[in-house]
Amino acid sequence: MAGILDLLNSDLGKTIISGVSGSTGTDQNKTSSVLTMALPVLMKAMERNASTPEGAQGLMGALSGKHNGSILDNLGGLFGGGVDEEVKNDGSKILSHVLGNKQQGVEQVIGQKAGLDSSSVASILQVAAPILMGVLGKQASQNNVNSQSGITGLLGGLLGGNDTANEQSFLEKILDADGDGSVIDDVAGMVLGGSKSSGGLGGLLGGLFGK
Repeated sequence: MAGILDLLNSDLGKTIISGVSGSTGTDQNKTSSVLTMALPVLMKAMERNASTPEGAQGLMGALSGKHNGSILDNLGGLFGGGVDEEVKNDGSKILSHVLGNKQQGVEQVIGQKAGLDSSSVASILQVAAPILMGVLGKQASQNNVNSQSGITGLLGGLLGGNDTANEQSFLEKILDADGDGSVIDDVAGMVLGGSKSSGGLGGLLGGLFGK
C-alpha cells in the first residue's frame, strides 16, 4: 500500500495541494510543506486513538458513514466555488477529536517550520482533514476493514511500515500523552533548533519533512 506521503506526490495529491492552497489563499509550496508534516501526525494520532476498542469503533463508524471517500469523487466541485463552511466545520471537529488538547501546539510547531502563522495552518488543516478522512474511508472500503486490528493496520500501512524508529518517535513526541504542554516547546526546539546531531531528530526531519 502506498504511504500517505506518496499520495501527496501523486496526481490526486497535487490536486488536493493546489485546491487547499487556492481555498485558503496560502502559497502552494507552504501548503505542501504543512500537509507533508501534518498528515503523518494526524494519522499517528488516529492510530493511537484506534488502539482502544471504542476509538477503533468510532473511527470505523465515521469511515463507513460520512467519510466513506465520496468527497474524493468531486474535488473539482469541492474546490471550484471555494470550500463551503460545512466542510471546514467538519474539518474543525475532526481535528479537535483527533488531536484534542494538542491541536494548538501541533499547529504552532508546523507553522513555525513551514513559515506560516498557526491560524493559516489551522485553515489548511480544516480543509485537508475531511479529505484525509475520505482517503482513509476509501482505503478502508477497498480493503474490507471491519476490525480494530484492520483499522490500526491500515493506518500503520499508510504511515509507512519502513519509517525509521526516529520518525515514529518524533510523531510520538509531538503527540506526547501527558498533556503538560511542555512537549510542544521541546518539539519546537528540536524541529527548529536543528542542534541535534545528524543522527537525531535534526537529521530525520529532513526525511520526514524534507522535499
